[in-house]
Amino acid sequence: MNIIALADIHGEVSRVRAFVSQKPSADLILLVGDITHFRGEKEAAQILDVLKQTRIPLLAVSGNCDFSEVDDFLSREGIGIHGRWVTRGGITFVGLGGSLLWLGQTPNELPEEAYETFLSRLTPELPSNQPVILVSHQPPFGTDTDLASNGKHTGSRSIRKFIEQYNPLICFTGHIHEAVGIDRISPTRIINSGPFFNGLYGYAQVTDKLESLTIKNIVNNKQKG
Repeated sequence: MNIIALADIHGEVSRVRAFVSQKPSADLILLVGDITHFRGEKEAAQILDVLKQTRIPLLAVSGNCDFSEVDDFLSREGIGIHGRWVTRGGITFVGLGGSLLWLGQTPNELPEEAYETFLSRLTPELPSNQPVILVSHQPPFGTDTDLASNGKHTGSRSIRKFIEQYNPLICFTGHIHEAVGIDRISPTRIINSGPFFNGLYGYAQVTDKLESLTIKNIVNNKQKG
């Protein structure tokens, strides 16, 4: 399975149109939160309408800058996976939207306990015979992907605990715009591909294992792995 991950679009429809015009090829597109920029269903629908032109299936979680109605909209569209899991192509995708508390300045913030509750409820249900990919706008604690510009790690300890216990192949994340990179927790690769409003996105090739993982840029077609 070839997977494209778009994090932190922040309502930049023109960037999405530019991406679609390049005729991307993949089996699945993941939207890793902050689809809108402090907006709701209308702006999210504009983004989805453009992405649907690719005819590539979508799965999505909200981000902290998406109003709560975005989650309801994604669920009605049949692509929302916040707080649940789905199977696509023999892979289990686990979704977590929002972010940890951010000084109360964004509309979709959750306490650490909420992530712990979501994951403790989901884990007994996860299939044991297929690989797992975590799609979480909030990064796990303690990697290059949650390192803010002030030098502090801002990630979730509950999400890190889940990764250490269940060893998903990949954790696609975002939220911390300056923390672009690929790191690991044990065997799990953690990728914050950076804000898509700057043209950055993630690309993975997965079988029953991770074959490749890179960060690409639609502006100049550079990539790094």
